[in-house]
Amino acid sequence: MAWELILWILSFVSVISLIAMTAYQLICLSDLEFDYINPYDSSSRINSVVIPEYIVQGLLCTSFLLTWHWFPFLITAPVTYYHVKLFMNKKHLIDVTEIFRQLNGEKKQRLIKLGFYLSLFVIVIYRLVITAVALLLEEDMNLLDSGTL
Repeated sequence: MAWELILWILSFVSVISLIAMTAYQLICLSDLEFDYINPYDSSSRINSVVIPEYIVQGLLCTSFLLTWHWFPFLITAPVTYYHVKLFMNKKHLIDVTEIFRQLNGEKKQRLIKLGFYLSLFVIVIYRLVITAVALLLEEDMNLLDSGTL
């Protein structure tokens, strides 16, 4: 049961990092829209976190699959497939010359991903709390059975 708690703690950290990376990308796009940053800097900053985001998302989905947590796996699988599809078609990076034309679409895409990651965050928090409470109750029952308490 302790391994399950470790899984949910790692999932919690992973989802927090995914939310942070997506929010960072949205901030960069908003700064570009309001002309606080030039297109080259904005695209290089966004492109620097795209691959780590895809890796964390893929590892999270794989960890759910390998630990037989089907519900979270089925939720994260479509996003992982979308990331793999973008990576294979070489459309995962933002082009400096096309960034202004794609600005609204890129912002919408990241807002949708942010909403997805926030809903996944709620699920992970719920499962983390349920697992921690179950583990504590199990330890208390073991202490009561052994007569130590």
